[in-house]
Amino acid sequence: MSLADKVLAVNDDLPIRTDAPVHSGKVRSVYWLTAEDSARLVAERGYDVAADAPLAIMVISDRISAFDCIWHGEGGMRGVPGKGAALNAISNHWFRLFRERGLADSHILEIPHPLVWIVQKARPVMIEAIARQYITGSMWRAYEKGEREFCGIVIPDGLQRDQKLPELLITPSSKGILEGIPGVPAVDDVNITRADIENNYAAFNFRSIDDIDRYETLLREGFDVISAELAALDQVFVDTKFEFGYVTDQAGNDKLIYMDEVGTPDSSRIWDGAALREGRVVENSKEDFRQLLLQHFPDPDILLNKARMPERQALARDNALPTEVLMAISQTYVGIAEKIIGGSLQLADNPKTEIIDVLRNEFSLVD
Repeated sequence: MSLADKVLAVNDDLPIRTDAPVHSGKVRSVYWLTAEDSARLVAERGYDVAADAPLAIMVISDRISAFDCIWHGEGGMRGVPGKGAALNAISNHWFRLFRERGLADSHILEIPHPLVWIVQKARPVMIEAIARQYITGSMWRAYEKGEREFCGIVIPDGLQRDQKLPELLITPSSKGILEGIPGVPAVDDVNITRADIENNYAAFNFRSIDDIDRYETLLREGFDVISAELAALDQVFVDTKFEFGYVTDQAGNDKLIYMDEVGTPDSSRIWDGAALREGRVVENSKEDFRQLLLQHFPDPDILLNKARMPERQALARDNALPTEVLMAISQTYVGIAEKIIGGSLQLADNPKTEIIDVLRNEFSLVD
């Protein structure tokens, strides 16, 4: 079996029983179960959800996106070996710690395979909850140009690139296109202030204004848990994105939970601590891949300039990256995952067959 065969690149064609279109994102595909299968699993597996809660099978892929494009490699490699398993294992680890430490639950109900989650449908808060402990990336680029206010928060002069910020900064942005919010452009991923959220909390899907404090508390506490655990591994948690939503439990109580993924190399920057003490930044996250792409192509402006998106898409479509580039990223993802979970990552030889088998034999979700 070739290395390319072990990569799960296409994850929206599994024969999982569903009566709704499969939603396929950049990395994950979501199969909404029928009402009958959802109710059956709730009863059989004893999930703490409402009896009629919609459930889904969420299958992660090994695809890798950067600069809003999906990239591929030589020899038919349509993704990064081990990447999906690494992302799921890391998220599983942090979600478990959050639950054990009394922070909040997640949308995950069960993990039938390293590449698969059974999840409950959540009512998402329409905010990308971003927290930053260091000034780097797009924030540094804006700061260098003279900006000092970020999402309504003023930061001091005199900061250096990659310096630790005086305090953890929460710089949220909108999730999706939100219409009719004063002062918030109706475009995806636009920076917003806490005042924007407070004045329009219902438009952002908050149940009450008090839940804004709750979301910020969960964001800070979640960040602190991950940051402390990574520090013990001599890794630095630089910045990350959290997402939140509401679910209803078995007793009919609505609760705010963590959703999507958390603390992964896709959603966060993680730096090596020893290198940072020497004044060097060594990435243990997707930023490493972005930098490789910027160095690999002769005109990096194509990757950085949104006005050149057609050229960028053609670049991703027409250029198979060298195998060593994808394997270097594989080592980054698998390496940081194994550090975090404290053991070897379970990688599938034939992921699609394994997933179908477990969903058929243990969950009766494949005809």
